[in-house]
Amino acid sequence: MILLIIIGFILVIAGYTLKDNANPLSKFSGTIRIIGFLVIGLGILSSMFKQIDAGKVGVKSLYGNVQPDILESGLHVINPLLDIMVFDVQTQNYTMSAIHNEGAQEGDDAIRVLSNDGLEVVIDLTVLYRVIPNEAPKILKGIGENYTDKIVRPITRTRIRDNAVYYDAVALYSTKRNEFQQRIFKTIEDDFKKRGLVLEQLLIRNINLPTSVKTTIESKINAEQDAQKMQFVLQKEKQEAERKRVEAQGIADYQKIISTNLTDKQLQYEQIKAQKELAASPNTKIIFMGKNNGSVILSDK
Repeated sequence: MILLIIIGFILVIAGYTLKDNANPLSKFSGTIRIIGFLVIGLGILSSMFKQIDAGKVGVKSLYGNVQPDILESGLHVINPLLDIMVFDVQTQNYTMSAIHNEGAQEGDDAIRVLSNDGLEVVIDLTVLYRVIPNEAPKILKGIGENYTDKIVRPITRTRIRDNAVYYDAVALYSTKRNEFQQRIFKTIEDDFKKRGLVLEQLLIRNINLPTSVKTTIESKINAEQDAQKMQFVLQKEKQEAERKRVEAQGIADYQKIISTNLTDKQLQYEQIKAQKELAASPNTKIIFMGKNNGSVILSDK
């Protein structure tokens, strides 16, 4: 746009210069001037329109003076003299990883911290953040467009180192990992907000310990799991033993009740019931009833 205006001025000046010279091209001087004015007009006209893409905002500045209002996404008619800096307000990520070419920086960019017990812990981390649209002029004026290297990276690394000293290596690797992540999220979130950024999520991707310490921790975790498994087995055996004890007690109580309450009359009644069932059987032919209620059963077999 500015380039068109400059080219237009050059053409206009060239047209006037050729007009005053005895040059074969002087007869084209008028045409050159007209083309020059048209190019200048086209440059000015195109400078008056600015399109802001979706997910971005424009920050206006005039001769270095940053304007407090912003341009939302869409097409705008502006002062041609304004300089527009476009800021991305969508979610962005910044990764610091020990793996080559995986993070934002070349090479090993993982965060190395000292834990409470003096061991070096290597942390891979991803920061999800975005620019607050209305704070974009403040960022441009106070920080500049390179806010990632000036704010996101140094604050994240510093706060992680500051908070890691409250935990020992074993806790960071196992039981206190979520607590550590929540703690650094809170501190980084406050720092970002003061500078016009929103921290959306903090993802601890990996925590690496010295090999000897890692082996010790894994052995301890396996031992704890075995102990929990054994405790479950013992609890199950105790429940089975209790079930058998209750069953035995029930049988004993039943036998005690029977032996106490069973009379001769009851026995005689049960005997008659059994004889009736035998008499009804197709295999039984004759039943002789004795004097003392004894019986002889004759079968056809």
